[in-house]
Amino acid sequence: MNSIRTRLLTVLLGSTGLVWLLAVAWIYLGTQAELERVLDARLMEAARMVNSLLTDDRVELALAGRDGRGAAAAFELGQQPYERQLSCQIWSLDGALVGRSEHAPEQRLTDLPSGFSKTEVDGETWRVYAIENADLGVRVMVGDSIDMRDRLVGEVIKGLVLPAGLILPFLAGTIWLSVRRGMSPLNDMARTLSSRAATDLRPLPDERLPREIAPAVHALNGLFRRVADAREREKSFTAFAAHELKTPLAGLKTQAQIALASSDGDVHANALRQISAGVDRTSRLVRQLLDLAMIEASDNTPALATGCPIEVVKRVIAEMPPAGDPTVALEKGSGDTDIEACFEPTFLMLALRNLIENALNHSPASGKVLVRVSKDEGGVNIIIEDDGPGIAASELPRITERFFRGRDRSPAGSGLGLSIAEEAAARMGGSLRLQNRDPHGLTATLSLPVGADGS
Repeated sequence: MNSIRTRLLTVLLGSTGLVWLLAVAWIYLGTQAELERVLDARLMEAARMVNSLLTDDRVELALAGRDGRGAAAAFELGQQPYERQLSCQIWSLDGALVGRSEHAPEQRLTDLPSGFSKTEVDGETWRVYAIENADLGVRVMVGDSIDMRDRLVGEVIKGLVLPAGLILPFLAGTIWLSVRRGMSPLNDMARTLSSRAATDLRPLPDERLPREIAPAVHALNGLFRRVADAREREKSFTAFAAHELKTPLAGLKTQAQIALASSDGDVHANALRQISAGVDRTSRLVRQLLDLAMIEASDNTPALATGCPIEVVKRVIAEMPPAGDPTVALEKGSGDTDIEACFEPTFLMLALRNLIENALNHSPASGKVLVRVSKDEGGVNIIIEDDGPGIAASELPRITERFFRGRDRSPAGSGLGLSIAEEAAARMGGSLRLQNRDPHGLTATLSLPVGADGS
């Protein structure tokens, strides 16, 4: 399982270690170059100093004693502070050793007449600077061992790197503690959530939250609110559905008992008719409950497609019960197939079917339900008009509430049709408007957004 803490520690410690290694490499190279420059300058200064101390008498005396000991004794360089690191030789221009320092090799340090050079003497590599004194006829050579230089560079690097190496574990521990402390709000939130019951949907506290965690907490609180609202709707839906189903089922049972107990043919037939009507009402109620549950279970924004809503209207009208009283018809002149809108076909069919059924249930036996489709600047409108009693003005604000039934309610109604239509329209980005007609009747206008191209 991926761990943010592990990833942070890996990145921070890895980057810190890499920077530290790069710094060590940079310090090493820079220190080595600087020490080379300083040591070369020291060679040059030492050679010049020895050259300035030479006199004719000392050179002649040294040349008089041709053996090494005599030359060394005659030419005493003294106890210079650099004698242990530097080796000095003085050679005459004709190739005779005039003198050398105590630890200097007897072999000639360099064959170059002057300047810097790197040579190998007795299996050891030397850095040598030579200067020629033509007036005295000698050549001064000062050199130091490359191994000695490398040891000196190593000591300097050790003095610089060792403290950093000791600090690195402390720095790693500090980074670990900082990451752990920085992750503590997430750990606290995880403990809070894990200790909650499944029904506890209270929002998480959002005071004094780190800026990086605040969006996640706000998103969780928003999710909790939506889940709480959904559960509340489910509880309300279940309670209302149980109540609404109980009444027709009880009526069906009563009519069945009457039919079974009566020997009168008219009573028996009437009871069967009541049972048939009750089954129709219950079937419609169950269908509407399933439709409402389907709408609520779907995404808030279903996939919309651009199409001709008139074809859907014709299909819904064709699925209505056989023609009777009242009747439903698509108004002539509304068949413009060029009208297009954005909708989800299943949702549009649900909305139209419930609106048309509602209009039929509230229209008189001789009435007629008209459906027409029009288009204006606001979008595409599907208008359903009936000849029923309309809706009382005081009930219009609540008429689309679930299971709300007005005073002039139809025996076949359940109080869900208009609620389903409004919910389906809202999910498609549309709206439902209800308006009373003069002198009586109701106009339901289902508005849909136009296509993306504005057609």
